[in-house]
Formats: sequence, C-alpha cells, structure tokens
Amino acid sequence: MKKQPDNHQYINWFRHSAPYIRALRRRTLVILFGGEAVISADFARLIHDIALLGSLGVRIVLVHGARPQIKQQLDTLGLNSEFARHLRITPKAHMPAVKQAIGQVRSQIEAMLSMGLPNTPMAGASVRVVSGNFVTAQPYGVRDGVDYARTGKVRHIDATSIKQQLKLDNVVLISPLGYSSTGEVFNLRAEDVATETAIALSADKLVFIMENNGVYDENQQLLQQLNLPQAEHWLSLHGKDRQSKNNKLSENNNLTTQSHVTQLHLMQSHLNNAARACRSGVRRVHLISRKIDGALLLELYTRDGIGTLVTADNYEGLRMADIDDIGGIMKLISPLEEKGVLVKRSREQLELDIDHFTVIERDGMIIACAALFTFEQSLTAELACLAVHKNYAQHGRGSDLLQHIEWQTRKKHMKKLFTLTTQTMHWFIERGFNECRIKDLPMEKKSLYNWQRNSKVLCKSL
Repeated sequence: MKKQPDNHQYINWFRHSAPYIRALRRRTLVILFGGEAVISADFARLIHDIALLGSLGVRIVLVHGARPQIKQQLDTLGLNSEFARHLRITPKAHMPAVKQAIGQVRSQIEAMLSMGLPNTPMAGASVRVVSGNFVTAQPYGVRDGVDYARTGKVRHIDATSIKQQLKLDNVVLISPLGYSSTGEVFNLRAEDVATETAIALSADKLVFIMENNGVYDENQQLLQQLNLPQAEHWLSLHGKDRQSKNNKLSENNNLTTQSHVTQLHLMQSHLNNAARACRSGVRRVHLISRKIDGALLLELYTRDGIGTLVTADNYEGLRMADIDDIGGIMKLISPLEEKGVLVKRSREQLELDIDHFTVIERDGMIIACAALFTFEQSLTAELACLAVHKNYAQHGRGSDLLQHIEWQTRKKHMKKLFTLTTQTMHWFIERGFNECRIKDLPMEKKSLYNWQRNSKVLCKSL
C-alpha cells in the first residue's frame, strides 16, 4: 500500500520533466565546474548526471578548473602563489607545475567519463570524450604595474572544430590552458574559457557549477531569475559593497570578513560572466551549487530550478506596460482582433487594464504583449491577450512571455493559470495546458463568459 504514493510521485515528476527533456535534445550546453568539484567526494555523482544528459541527447562541452590542484602542486614544489585582483600571477617557472596539475585533472575527468560508471543507472554507457587545442590565448599583460607573466586571456575559440565533435555525439572537454601562435602556453581562468566558448558556439545554455548556490539579495534570499537589467543593477550595487569591504579588510585582516569578501567576489565574477554571455547571444545562463546533489538535473529538468537563471530574453525589452504603450498594443492586437483570434478591446478598456500588461519592446516598437488578471479567492489567474507580431512569431517570444506570466503567477501565490482561446488551443497544450470546463472558471469570470464566442478553456497547475 505504501508504494502507490511513491509511484504517483515518480510518474508526476517524469511527466513534468518530459517537456524539458524534449526541449534540451540536440541543444548545446557549456558546463563549467571548478577543481574543488573534482576533489569532492560527490564528483562521481556529478559525472553521472553529465553522462545522463548526454544519453538524453544534449550536446555537452565541459570546462574544468584546477585552482586547488595548482595550489597543491606549487606548494609541493615550494613555490609561492601570488594573486592580484583575485587573479593568479603565473611566472614562467611555475608553468610546468600548472600544466602538470591541469593535465592530471583532465585525465581524471576523462577516466571517469570513460569507465561506464559501474553501480549506477548509466552502467556500461561510456562517454566518448575529446580534448584538444581549441583555445588560442594571449598574455593578460601588465595591469596597474603588475606583470601577470604566463597568465593569459582567451583570444579565440575554435568553434568549428568543437561543433564537429558535438555532431559526432562526443563530449568536448576543455582545460584552462591556451596556446599562442608562437607556441607559448598560458594559464587561463576557467570561467572566462567557459564564457567565451559558449559565446563562440552560440550555446543554448551556459551552466556555472559553483561553490555557492546562485545569486542572493541583501536579505540573503536566493534570486531565482534575473534579466540583464536586473543583473547589471545587482552588479552595480554589490560592486560598491565589495569595494567598501575590501577597504575594511585592508585595515583589519578579519577571517570572517575575508571569507565574505571572497564569496561576494565569486558571486560577482560569475554574474559578470553570465551577463557578458547573455549580451553576446547566449540566451540562458544557470548558476547552481556543486554542493546540492542532483543540482544540474533539478535546474534543467524542473520548472523552478534550484539556483539562479540569468536570461537574455528580457534584454530586448520585456517589461511591465505603461500608459504610453496603449497605441503600440492596439496596433499589435488589431489584426488578431479582426481575425477573431483575440477579443476586441477598446482604448478605454486598455487604459483601465494597462497595469496588468507585460510587453516586449524592440527599437521602440511593441512586438509582443500579454495580460495577467488574478482572482484571489480561488487562487487562480488568467492569461489574456497574448499576442506576438507576425514578423517575430518564430523566435520563441510567445513562449518567453508565457514563461514570464507563469513566473508572475507563482510570485502572486496563485495555484492555477487559465486562458480562453478559439484558435490557438494546440499551442497552449504543447506548453502544459489542459482543456477544462467552463464551470472550472472563477465565479467572476464564469459570469462574463461569452457563449457566442464559444472559447475553449485551458488550465495549467503551477
């Protein structure tokens, strides 16, 4: 008797994850994890989850770090590591140790991906791993009088070669080393390598597996989603906060303060890279913790995820509407009203409802809109007037708007979202809605139902 609830929970999870499995198939993900993850006791689980992604048809590029391994190697040789602005200075004499440490990490990862993961659900499913000189680098140079020597920065990513390997269903493994045209080898920041690789590939997602879980606000609450303006606002605020704490740290070398500044720097660094990736064409960047078992799967295959999602979708201009948008909204929805796709709305009605609308603006033009109305007693919300300009209908903006409306609905603590439609029923069903009955509508909406229009009622539990 006890098995039935467990079975039901499993079936429910599997059904809800199916759309994400389908959406990620044949998509390209760049995944970064640090050397701290490699030495963790839970690293085998992360490798298992990565192998599972590959079995589900995801094209994977892995970028690994090696900070603790490099430090250990240098310490063993009695070589002192120096940093400036949180970046390791790499003298030429240190490069053999750096290359050895990074090579050992790469070999360990390749071995684990190739062993078939015994005693796991992926037993026998070995993964083909390809490494190579995909990264061209150049010196980081002299900054503020500091010569960073063999520390480098990414100059070019060989995206063509990487894509060829991904088409063969190989996992591409990239180390934080770069090679110059003159044969020099440079030590690179793994974060930068991952970011530049995602940009060069126009990757669908960039995933940072970090020491902390995402981005937090001033109340230490996890921010589940940030658009680019929000991310840049966070960075501007906390950049000043970090500088203030750095000043205090220089006056009083307190370990607690030092740890806080380090964590703040790491958070800021990851978010900086996420924002850069989004500005350069990567639509979504996920920031998750390596310390949460299954965080990679929870982030990619569940509705709410587990960390922070930074999205470029809103950079085009997704925002709440204001009274100045009335004319643009009317111009957008008028053709759909003439075709009977949308209910006709007067200017006066739009002015009354404008606070309920979200719009996407591109170069001063409203190219998409949607409205959200809530019914507090029944904890139900209505999605209304979803419209996308015909020239932009094939670029996923309707789905982006729907995702934002669902986020708003959950934020308002509503349990169910419904919509009325006459001609786009299948579009909503493909996105998780189910056909409902008119009597399932909130009382206020039910009394206003237009029987002559005979709209279908579609609902989605949140």
